[in-house]
Amino acid sequence: MHVSRSESHKQDKQRKSRRMKRLFIVNMSMLAVIGVLIAAFYLTGSESKEGLDSLRGVREQGTAAENGSVGDGENGGEEAVKDGAAGQPTDEAGEDEGEVDSGAGADGAAGENAGAADEDLAGTGEGAAAREPDEQPDSPSAGDDGAGDPSPGMPADEEGAGAGGPEPSGETVRLSFVGDILLAANVQALMAKNGYDYPYAKSLSYLQGPDLMAGNLENPITKRGTPAQDKQFVFKGTPESLPALKEAGFDVVSLANNHTLDQGVEGLLDTIGYLDEAGLPNTGGGSDDQEAYEPVILEAKGVKVAYVGLSRVLPVGSWKAAPDRAGVAEAYGEAKQGIEAIKAAKAKADLVVVMVHWGIEKDDKPQEYQKQLGRRFIDAGADLVIGSHPHVLQGFETYKGKWIAYSLGNYIFNMTKTDKTKDTGVLDAVCTQTGSCELQFHPMRSEQSQPVPLEGEPAKALLARLSGNSFGATVDTQGYVKAKE
Repeated sequence: MHVSRSESHKQDKQRKSRRMKRLFIVNMSMLAVIGVLIAAFYLTGSESKEGLDSLRGVREQGTAAENGSVGDGENGGEEAVKDGAAGQPTDEAGEDEGEVDSGAGADGAAGENAGAADEDLAGTGEGAAAREPDEQPDSPSAGDDGAGDPSPGMPADEEGAGAGGPEPSGETVRLSFVGDILLAANVQALMAKNGYDYPYAKSLSYLQGPDLMAGNLENPITKRGTPAQDKQFVFKGTPESLPALKEAGFDVVSLANNHTLDQGVEGLLDTIGYLDEAGLPNTGGGSDDQEAYEPVILEAKGVKVAYVGLSRVLPVGSWKAAPDRAGVAEAYGEAKQGIEAIKAAKAKADLVVVMVHWGIEKDDKPQEYQKQLGRRFIDAGADLVIGSHPHVLQGFETYKGKWIAYSLGNYIFNMTKTDKTKDTGVLDAVCTQTGSCELQFHPMRSEQSQPVPLEGEPAKALLARLSGNSFGATVDTQGYVKAKE
């Protein structure tokens, strides 16, 4: 049908008019919705603020994903035990004797801590001679986690570490700790097969929940080095294992132990370099004594925390850091340099944590020198003293309102028939800025070098044993550590 030009123009105007009306209605509707949202925002503003405040337990240090993804394991097993030994689980308390690999360094030669060159090491008898292996290791398959998939539960709340637990007054920071971490030998073979994140998989929430997470790294990280001589157990780990350690939640590691120089000074300096590349601060070892005794100072929630690494267990005196020698920060004799390092750290930080390698392997109780030394650390300014090396859990002691954890045992290590070396856990310390800390221990059991949280009667039994081995302190069925009244 033909339509005149005037009629067409009229229809166009009508269509434009209808479009304008529709646009007006839409705009008014949008304005009404915006008004409602603004009103709701002001009415619920206080509740929103409370919701944001409840998130303050998120780790301030983060997991540093910019450091790269976890290695795929393609070359992860190249440093593991060779000549068919990779499938044989080993450790310091029961490793197969006679398996020596000077290239990989996963096994050693002739008696760890066999003696000390310096007089202050050789004369003490502490850490100068390890016990002889008394049992043969287990022989589980490398791919079997041996644990099923029990629910690990949730780690304690940041404030007071859980319902019914004591709460320090004021703003708090949650510092958490584990014992020895071995990323070499049979553990390395397991990671090469199952992924570098394998050891942490079933305890991950306990590692990522705290504000700051720390442990003792029990092996050098290097692709070269010269294996230490006259040492029964010589370890060597690959740099590919470090991103997973960082991503698991660790913020700092101590290098002050009797394995850091298993691959010589070259291996020690490589370890520090690789840790720096992975974004993992470290303490207790260095290119000279100034660097070895220098604390790592981290900050969480505005609280500065200094970590000092010290070892009372060295195979020979030449491992000691000196002004002209790379090595480890030691605490023999009067531990003068260690004491001075603690005092200096206290001047720079709100809280001071001493991570110390000491004691006798497989002993449930600390030596008398450990008790005296731990108290001296506290007198110098330490707020927490965290021990490692015995490969078993030891108890707690309170001194002048501060806490000493004598040994947190093995966290990630080779497996043996020495049953109690499989008992492990994560220690939480909820601390105020003034140094008042409340402790809770989360009991775990290592299955195929993978810690698994314990529940029910097994958890209660482990905690009861810890309580019985403590001094002036008790550990209740929920893992809270309290001073005896």
